[in-house]
Amino acid sequence: MRIQIIFRYIGIILIFNAIFLLISAGISFFAEDTGFFPLLYSALIAALFGLFPMIFVPPTKDISNNEGMMIVVSSWLASCLIGTLPYFLWGGEFSLTNAWFESVSGYTTTGASILNDIEALPMGILFWRASTHWIGGIGIIIFVLSVLPSMGIAGMILYRSEMSPAALHQFKMRTKEAVRILVAVYLGITVVETIALMITGLNLFDSITHTFATVATGGFSTKNMSIASFNNPAAEIVIMIFMLISGMNFGLLFAVIIGNFSSLRSSSVVKYYLSINFIAVVLVSLNTYLNNYESLIDSLRYSSFQILSIGTSTGFANADSSVWPGFSQIIIILFTLQCACAGSTSGGIKIDRVIIMFKSFYKRTKQIMYPNAVISISMDKKKANDTLIESAIIYILFYLIIVLAGTLILSLMNVDALSAFSGTSAAMGNVGPGLSMVGSLENYSFIPDLGKWVLSFIMLLGRLEIYGLVIFLMPRIWR
Repeated sequence: MRIQIIFRYIGIILIFNAIFLLISAGISFFAEDTGFFPLLYSALIAALFGLFPMIFVPPTKDISNNEGMMIVVSSWLASCLIGTLPYFLWGGEFSLTNAWFESVSGYTTTGASILNDIEALPMGILFWRASTHWIGGIGIIIFVLSVLPSMGIAGMILYRSEMSPAALHQFKMRTKEAVRILVAVYLGITVVETIALMITGLNLFDSITHTFATVATGGFSTKNMSIASFNNPAAEIVIMIFMLISGMNFGLLFAVIIGNFSSLRSSSVVKYYLSINFIAVVLVSLNTYLNNYESLIDSLRYSSFQILSIGTSTGFANADSSVWPGFSQIIIILFTLQCACAGSTSGGIKIDRVIIMFKSFYKRTKQIMYPNAVISISMDKKKANDTLIESAIIYILFYLIIVLAGTLILSLMNVDALSAFSGTSAAMGNVGPGLSMVGSLENYSFIPDLGKWVLSFIMLLGRLEIYGLVIFLMPRIWR
């Protein structure tokens, strides 16, 4: 393992973060708020530590798979660490633990916050907070690969280390082409949603920051009451549309953009994704209409927004779902675990793996009935090999084990059972809000410091899809 090569790539990532820190500092400068110096100092520190290895370590296109994995995980950890600085230097509610939690939550697009008064933050810090979502949404490495010149085998290894294995099954194209498609779609969605939100009446700053959180399926808002603060049905509709879009495979979205609608129509993943969201919206709307709201229109408005927000792992809120009936809350928990499609910015188990699990169950049932039959599993006319099937099922199993372990740990810290379970599920799925004390209009400030470190670790496990962080922590990999 060549540590110096890993440090060089971390340096590139830190420079990338420094650019956004400088932009945030510029916003604070023109707004004349207290965020300028914390952001400027953080930008200078990020730039200094980024330039140092880039100057003294020569570039290389030859890296191993293990080095690629270490570069990806180290880059995420370094970004979260540098993202902690502006919060901690600014102060307020940001102790070291709270600053780390907020930074990890931002980069992993979880959207869970420790803040009781978000609106007390200066504009520059609010913009930086939203930027961590946008940077982390599509993946830090993907952004960097899109602007660097061809990196040969190194670029391919980094790309495969960053992307979800379930998504790689869908992206059957050259690395540089796939990266450019991902970034182009990401940028395009960002521009279009920003304009659409401004048309609905939101100002430029709120439009950009909420777009960053939407396309990254993150959930950080500039308001204490999240989207509910605006009481703007038109803005809610726009955000719902773009949450739904951002939860889809970006490769399929690109196919639609260039006119290939057949890919979208023939995708079993998209069909399941749209169908399950529609069914959930109908069921929850009826359930909350009978128990919480006086009109079906209100019930449909709040239920559809909350379901799409949780089901895409975005985490925005226009209502308090913690007071909804148990039936609706169970659906929310199921969506918190599942989330949206591989190849999107969504977290969770992902629909692709859920479909593979169900098809594997069906295959096993058929094999018991017809022992001599040869039965294969396919995803959108592509045969799923045994490695992909095994990987999906093992991932789901360990995903649920981590949620259970996190719940038990938080329960030992006297966090109530529903808050512990839903909060851990939301952290692992990078969803943000849970139920009860960590509900859609609440926050994580009451969690003990140790619990916040545990949840931060779980957020990273979810974002790096377990294997990356586990391998990183194995001493053998560093030899």
